[in-house]
Amino acid sequence: MTRVSRWGARLGLAGLVLAAAGCADGTTPSTDAGGAVDEKAPVTITIGDRPTPDKPNDIAAFERNIKEFMDAHPNITVKSTETKWDAQTFQAQVAGGSLPTVMNISFTEPANMIPNKQLPDITDELKLVDLTKDLNPDVLKIVQDGDGRIYGVPIDVFSVGLAYNRALFQQAGLDPDKPPTTWDEVRQYARQITEKTGKAGYAQLTKDNTGGWMLTTMTYSMGGSVQSQDGTKSTFDDAPAKKALQLLKDMRWSDNTMGSNFLYNQEEIRQDFAAGKIGMVLQAPDAYDMCVKNFGMKPADYGHGALPQDGGPHGTLTGGSIKMINPKASTNEIVAALKWIKSQEFDKYTNEQLAVQNAKDSIADRGFVGRPGITPLSQETYDRYNTWREPYNNVPVEQFEGYVESTRTLKLLPEPANKAQEVYALLDPVVQQVLTKKDADIDKLLTDAASKIDARLAR
Repeated sequence: MTRVSRWGARLGLAGLVLAAAGCADGTTPSTDAGGAVDEKAPVTITIGDRPTPDKPNDIAAFERNIKEFMDAHPNITVKSTETKWDAQTFQAQVAGGSLPTVMNISFTEPANMIPNKQLPDITDELKLVDLTKDLNPDVLKIVQDGDGRIYGVPIDVFSVGLAYNRALFQQAGLDPDKPPTTWDEVRQYARQITEKTGKAGYAQLTKDNTGGWMLTTMTYSMGGSVQSQDGTKSTFDDAPAKKALQLLKDMRWSDNTMGSNFLYNQEEIRQDFAAGKIGMVLQAPDAYDMCVKNFGMKPADYGHGALPQDGGPHGTLTGGSIKMINPKASTNEIVAALKWIKSQEFDKYTNEQLAVQNAKDSIADRGFVGRPGITPLSQETYDRYNTWREPYNNVPVEQFEGYVESTRTLKLLPEPANKAQEVYALLDPVVQQVLTKKDADIDKLLTDAASKIDARLAR
């Protein structure tokens, strides 16, 4: 059971409980193969995730942050690259040694990267830059090994809910303040939306690993799982996953409520949702940012409810972003990278003046203040931060009430522990075939996928 603050959820990941002794043993930074720490030595780091040229305002803010950081740390030179995490190309980048010093990656990656020594041990360096004390110990488990050593910095946590278009709800005669909370209601609402508006009542992510990702989410919501706890065997070839696929098949072929596009990735589905072409879609609350800022959706039209359940409550999938550091980085580069991460991601949470200025800057950059979410920090730190920023909130928080309420009742269930992205990729075609082939055999599709996935898990 989780509790929620006025602005976001208190994180209680039942499957991610941490014995945090390894974070507070008081040891000093080590002298390892990367060399002894010299915080005054000149050092150059490269940071990923630079905004693309089509986002000039974001680039300007990004470059301003770099300049301010280098002014405050004259020995550190920061270069940037547009390199970002992509499930399709990431492992090839790792193998090719082409990664920047620091970049964002998904929660799904460390479970395999840590034992394969593809991430550096940054435990001691984190203490040196004073970055461990404000982190949520539950979330740190994602980036720890069995001895409690830390290999990355969680910066963002999400859980999946149901994004819905309040304007389409009203046009269809549905109450926009009462989104569906069960899958039976989703099907009923989708019929009504399509009948009254001619739009897709519901749409599903299906490609670039998102089809498997959302099938996993639906399976969780129906009481199932996709992988054994030890990560050695698939478990989705049973009733919950079959029921999820049968629901999609019925909505697609019997109800005709899913529109005409069945090959969506994350950005594509958000664009159509923002354009009023889709009534409901599974998303994390950060979808609001892209839908409103990038695709022009009216804030009044955006709603976010709980992940629908079947026979539950069972829970919802959770994940997030981690700052990884290149395993080839020297000790000085690691320390410089952590100082960058701290300045960009965490200082705002502990400094009232910076928190307020950050809120003002967000508004000036057409960004958002007050959108509900889950914190990678201790809840005490997060609540204090939100109190500082409350006067600048510019997000209609009440339109997220269904999602916020669900954080009190739904367990937050972690993504598959072993080769999650490979699992998702092999499940994409299953979802695609169910939505594009009327005679798709769900049992056979799942059996075949399980065979392929079990072979991967056994490697």
